[in-house]
Amino acid sequence: ASMLFHDGMGFGRKAEVFGYTTIVLSLLLVFFGIRSYRDNIGHGRITFARAFAVGISITLISCLCYVVTWEVIYLNFMHDFVDKYSAYVITQARASGASAAVIQAKVEQMKKFKEMYQNPLFNVMMTFIEPFPVGLGITLISALVLKKKEQVEPVRTPLAASS
Repeated sequence: ASMLFHDGMGFGRKAEVFGYTTIVLSLLLVFFGIRSYRDNIGHGRITFARAFAVGISITLISCLCYVVTWEVIYLNFMHDFVDKYSAYVITQARASGASAAVIQAKVEQMKKFKEMYQNPLFNVMMTFIEPFPVGLGITLISALVLKKKEQVEPVRTPLAASS
Protein backbone atom coordinates (compact mmCIF):
# COMPACT_ATOMS: atom_id res chain seq x y z
CA ALA A 1 0.00 0.00 0.00
CA SER A 2 2.79 2.42 0.82
CA MET A 3 4.32 2.04 -2.64
CA LEU A 4 1.32 3.91 -4.10
CA PHE A 5 2.42 7.00 -2.20
CA HIS A 6 6.19 6.49 -2.39
CA ASP A 7 7.06 9.23 -4.84
CA GLY A 8 5.03 11.77 -2.88
CA MET A 9 6.49 10.79 0.50
CA GLY A 10 10.11 10.10 -0.31
CA PHE A 11 12.33 8.47 2.30
CA GLY A 12 11.87 10.71 5.35
CA ARG A 13 10.33 10.14 8.76
CA LYS A 14 6.78 10.39 7.39
CA ALA A 15 7.45 7.52 4.99
CA GLU A 16 8.97 5.40 7.77
CA VAL A 17 5.99 5.98 10.06
CA PHE A 18 3.53 5.20 7.27
CA GLY A 19 5.45 2.09 6.20
CA TYR A 20 5.79 0.60 9.66
CA THR A 21 2.18 1.48 10.49
CA THR A 22 1.04 -0.60 7.51
CA ILE A 23 3.36 -3.43 8.61
CA VAL A 24 1.95 -3.38 12.16
CA LEU A 25 -1.63 -3.28 10.88
CA SER A 26 -1.06 -6.22 8.56
CA LEU A 27 0.66 -8.22 11.30
CA LEU A 28 -2.27 -7.73 13.66
CA LEU A 29 -3.59 -10.74 11.77
CA VAL A 30 -1.17 -12.72 13.94
CA PHE A 31 -3.21 -11.88 17.04
CA PHE A 32 -6.50 -12.75 15.35
CA GLY A 33 -5.03 -15.92 13.85
CA ILE A 34 -3.82 -17.18 17.23
CA ARG A 35 -7.16 -16.29 18.84
CA SER A 36 -9.07 -18.07 16.08
CA TYR A 37 -6.85 -21.14 16.45
CA ARG A 38 -7.33 -21.14 20.23
CA ASP A 39 -11.10 -20.77 20.02
CA ASN A 40 -11.82 -23.08 17.07
CA ILE A 41 -9.10 -25.72 17.08
CA GLY A 42 -8.00 -25.65 20.70
CA HIS A 43 -11.53 -25.46 22.12
CA GLY A 44 -10.70 -22.30 24.04
CA ARG A 45 -7.26 -23.45 25.24
CA ILE A 46 -3.76 -22.89 23.90
CA THR A 47 -0.29 -23.09 25.40
CA PHE A 48 2.29 -20.36 24.91
CA ALA A 49 4.38 -22.72 22.74
CA ARG A 50 1.45 -23.58 20.44
CA ALA A 51 0.36 -19.92 20.28
CA PHE A 52 3.92 -18.92 19.41
CA ALA A 53 4.13 -21.62 16.71
CA VAL A 54 0.86 -20.47 15.14
CA GLY A 55 1.88 -16.81 15.35
CA ILE A 56 5.37 -17.28 13.95
CA SER A 57 3.91 -19.32 11.08
CA ILE A 58 1.57 -16.46 10.20
CA THR A 59 4.47 -14.01 10.54
CA LEU A 60 6.71 -16.05 8.23
CA ILE A 61 3.97 -16.34 5.60
CA SER A 62 3.28 -12.61 5.87
CA CYS A 63 6.98 -11.77 5.54
CA LEU A 64 7.28 -14.06 2.53
CA CYS A 65 4.36 -12.27 0.88
CA TYR A 66 6.02 -8.93 1.72
CA VAL A 67 9.28 -10.04 0.09
CA VAL A 68 7.59 -11.39 -3.05
CA THR A 69 5.52 -8.22 -3.41
CA TRP A 70 8.57 -6.00 -2.99
CA GLU A 71 10.59 -8.00 -5.50
CA VAL A 72 7.83 -7.69 -8.11
CA ILE A 73 7.54 -3.95 -7.49
CA TYR A 74 11.31 -3.39 -7.38
CA LEU A 75 12.16 -5.43 -10.46
CA ASN A 76 9.27 -4.19 -12.60
CA PHE A 77 8.44 -0.67 -11.47
CA MET A 78 11.13 0.79 -9.20
CA HIS A 79 14.51 -0.15 -10.72
CA ASP A 80 15.80 3.23 -9.59
CA PHE A 81 14.96 2.70 -5.90
CA VAL A 82 18.59 2.39 -4.76
CA ASP A 83 19.64 5.44 -6.82
CA LYS A 84 16.86 7.55 -5.31
CA TYR A 85 17.61 6.28 -1.81
CA SER A 86 21.32 6.99 -2.26
CA ALA A 87 20.59 10.52 -3.49
CA TYR A 88 18.36 11.06 -0.43
CA VAL A 89 21.04 9.86 2.01
CA ILE A 90 23.72 12.04 0.42
CA THR A 91 21.40 15.08 0.33
CA GLN A 92 20.59 14.56 4.03
CA ALA A 93 24.31 14.41 4.84
CA ARG A 94 24.94 17.66 2.96
CA ALA A 95 21.93 19.35 4.58
CA SER A 96 23.20 18.40 8.03
CA GLY A 97 26.41 20.28 7.38
CA ALA A 98 28.62 17.19 7.22
CA SER A 99 32.22 17.62 6.15
CA ALA A 100 33.41 16.73 2.65
CA ALA A 101 35.06 13.60 4.07
CA VAL A 102 31.82 12.43 5.70
CA ILE A 103 29.87 13.11 2.51
CA GLN A 104 32.44 11.20 0.45
CA ALA A 105 32.18 8.29 2.92
CA LYS A 106 28.38 8.31 2.44
CA VAL A 107 28.85 8.28 -1.34
CA GLU A 108 31.14 5.24 -1.05
CA GLN A 109 28.74 3.55 1.39
CA MET A 110 25.86 4.03 -1.05
CA LYS A 111 27.92 2.68 -3.95
CA LYS A 112 28.67 -0.45 -1.91
CA PHE A 113 25.00 -0.73 -0.88
CA LYS A 114 23.91 -0.52 -4.53
CA GLU A 115 26.37 -3.25 -5.46
CA MET A 116 25.20 -5.47 -2.59
CA TYR A 117 21.51 -4.81 -3.33
CA GLN A 118 21.96 -6.21 -6.84
CA ASN A 119 22.64 -9.59 -5.25
CA PRO A 120 19.19 -11.26 -5.08
CA LEU A 121 19.98 -13.05 -1.80
CA PHE A 122 21.06 -9.81 -0.08
CA ASN A 123 18.06 -8.01 -1.54
CA VAL A 124 15.65 -10.67 -0.22
CA MET A 125 17.31 -10.76 3.21
CA MET A 126 17.18 -6.96 3.58
CA THR A 127 13.53 -6.97 2.59
CA PHE A 128 12.69 -9.85 4.95
CA ILE A 129 14.28 -8.26 8.01
CA GLU A 130 12.16 -5.14 7.64
CA PRO A 131 8.83 -6.66 8.80
CA PHE A 132 10.11 -9.75 10.65
CA PRO A 133 11.13 -8.11 13.97
CA VAL A 134 7.72 -6.43 14.15
CA GLY A 135 6.01 -9.76 13.50
CA LEU A 136 8.18 -11.51 16.09
CA GLY A 137 7.24 -8.91 18.69
CA ILE A 138 3.55 -9.15 17.88
CA THR A 139 3.79 -12.95 17.99
CA LEU A 140 5.40 -12.92 21.45
CA ILE A 141 2.90 -10.44 22.87
CA SER A 142 -0.06 -12.24 21.31
CA ALA A 143 1.10 -15.64 22.56
CA LEU A 144 1.47 -14.27 26.09
CA VAL A 145 -1.92 -12.53 26.04
CA LEU A 146 -3.87 -15.36 24.44
CA LYS A 147 -2.44 -18.43 26.18
CA LYS A 148 -5.02 -20.35 28.20
CA LYS A 149 -4.19 -23.59 29.87
CA GLU A 150 -6.69 -26.32 30.46
CA GLN A 151 -8.27 -25.76 33.81
CA VAL A 152 -8.04 -28.81 36.00
CA GLU A 153 -11.16 -29.32 38.02
CA PRO A 154 -10.64 -30.55 41.56
CA VAL A 155 -11.43 -34.19 42.18
CA ARG A 156 -14.51 -34.54 44.33
CA THR A 157 -14.70 -37.45 46.67
CA PRO A 158 -17.94 -38.48 48.24
CA LEU A 159 -18.08 -37.84 51.92
CA ALA A 160 -18.12 -40.91 54.09
CA ALA A 161 -21.53 -41.58 55.51
CA SER A 162 -21.62 -40.84 59.14
CA SER A 163 -23.28 -43.32 61.43
